[in-house]
Amino acid sequence: MSVEHLQAKQLIIDEIKEKLEKAQSAVIIDYIGTTVAQADAMRKKLREANVDYTVYKNTLMVRAIEGTPYEGLKDVLEGPSAIAISYDDAVAPARVLNGVIKDYKKMAFKAGVIEGTFFDAEGVQAIANLPSRDEMIAKFMGSIQSPVSKFVRTLQAIADEKPAE
Repeated sequence: MSVEHLQAKQLIIDEIKEKLEKAQSAVIIDYIGTTVAQADAMRKKLREANVDYTVYKNTLMVRAIEGTPYEGLKDVLEGPSAIAISYDDAVAPARVLNGVIKDYKKMAFKAGVIEGTFFDAEGVQAIANLPSRDEMIAKFMGSIQSPVSKFVRTLQAIADEKPAE
């Protein structure tokens, strides 16, 4: 191998390492069977969710994750693999990819590391099915709002009653 070829590989390894150092999560998927149009639509959805989606050679990803919290992913890096990385919303890659997988009936989760914890394909799927942070806050606010408003109506009804003379 030429020196230039080795340097080019090292640049890619360094790029992957740099992305993972800033990441909150990384999810590996098997992207087999998607058309170019589907892949483009998926990339658009991932971009909108601020998720970095890239296909790298498995050997380069294995070398990049050695000695990092993402090292557990090396066992799934066989065959067609793509990595989705999120820097702000740890569950965004799993949630967005889950929607795409449901829409296209293609692709599959291989594994992921979310906030430093390794999850197999089933674990990533379970996380993908969780409601988003905003949805959970809305549900929580709705659940506490109902008893509070009932309490306020009860107090108002008591206040509206005329005192007995």
